[in-house]
Amino acid sequence: MPKQNSPHSLDSALTLRRVARQQRIVEWLSSAPVPLTSPELAQRLRVRVRTVERDLARLRESGVPIDAVSGVHGGSRLASVADPRPVRLTVPEIAALIASLAALGPTETDSATSAMSALVEALTSH
Repeated sequence: MPKQNSPHSLDSALTLRRVARQQRIVEWLSSAPVPLTSPELAQRLRVRVRTVERDLARLRESGVPIDAVSGVHGGSRLASVADPRPVRLTVPEIAALIASLAALGPTETDSATSAMSALVEALTSH
C-alpha cells in the first residue's frame, strides 16, 4: 500500500479532484440558463482558468456534448439537456458506475449521493 505522500497517492488524489470538478462542470452547464465562461467556472471551482479549459477539453474528448458559444455572451454550455431520456444499463454497467462513484466518494456531491442510491436500488429491486 503506498504511503500517504507518495507520488501514487498524490496522483490518485489529483485524479479524484479532477473527476469531482468535471462532474460539477457538467451539472452547472446543464442547469445554467446562459453559457458559462471559463473564468466563471474557475472562480466557482477555485482553480485557474487553464484547469477549467483542460477539464472542458477532456469532457469534450469523452463525448460530452459541450458547445463553445462565441461573442459577448459566450462561454460553454451543455448541448440539448431539456429532457434527457431514461437510461437503461446492464448489471456490469451499473457496477462500473458504482465503483466509479465509490472511488470519487458517493457523498462528494448531492447528485453523486442520489446517483449511488438509484444505482444500488436498480440492482436490488425486482
